[in-house]
Amino acid sequence: MYIGESNIHIVFFIVVGLLGLLVGRITDWAIICLPDEKRVFSKDFFKKYLKIKKSNYILDFLIAGIYILLLFLKSYNDSILSTIDLVKYMVLTPMLIAVFVIDFKKQIIPNRLNLTIFEAGLIFALATSLYQVNLGIDMLIGGLIGAGIFLVITLIGGLIAGKNAIGFGDVKLMAGLGIFFGQEYRIVMVALIAFILGAITSVFLLVTKKKKKDEYIAFGPFIVIASFIVMTVPFETLTYCLFKVFTLGMYNG
Repeated sequence: MYIGESNIHIVFFIVVGLLGLLVGRITDWAIICLPDEKRVFSKDFFKKYLKIKKSNYILDFLIAGIYILLLFLKSYNDSILSTIDLVKYMVLTPMLIAVFVIDFKKQIIPNRLNLTIFEAGLIFALATSLYQVNLGIDMLIGGLIGAGIFLVITLIGGLIAGKNAIGFGDVKLMAGLGIFFGQEYRIVMVALIAFILGAITSVFLLVTKKKKKDEYIAFGPFIVIASFIVMTVPFETLTYCLFKVFTLGMYNG
């Protein structure tokens, strides 16, 4: 049995969904360990977490659902590059979820988590280079662009306001994500969408007086949401929507 016009059997969707549930368990444990710089894969996972911690079914099914969606979206293309994209996005998903939860709760993005994203990005850049060298180089350039955009904003914010407009954890995160989204400069889209989401949310929180002007608003969650949008929405559709936004609806291309 196949789903829609997809060329992948339903069994693969079930297997990927079950894998997502398992990854959700590990991600929940990682969210506990990483802020305290503890090892994720250790005996404590079996001794403490699996016996004591209550299951976070929302997290489990969220990752499982994202995995199934990614498989569905990538199932229409049998190319090697599409397969690499599918695998790298599945690897990236739990790390993005961890960034979202930790930064939202504690306003930090652990260095170990950022480093893991960066290291994984380099591995996939190498794998992509074996298929097509130019694409691998584009991914590495994407890392420089991602970090550069946020580093410039942070430095300018520090000079103007006397404090960092964006944390250096976000800069490191964008460096790693830049490698993942380097092709066709998708990392620029991640940055633009994150800023739009952050601006809208900030205005709402200020207007409703849920946040004060000098209160810090974690930016990591906006980067994560933007990343998932870029992962799942076609490049052409995103380009069109962004042109519409920045031209106030006048773009008709």
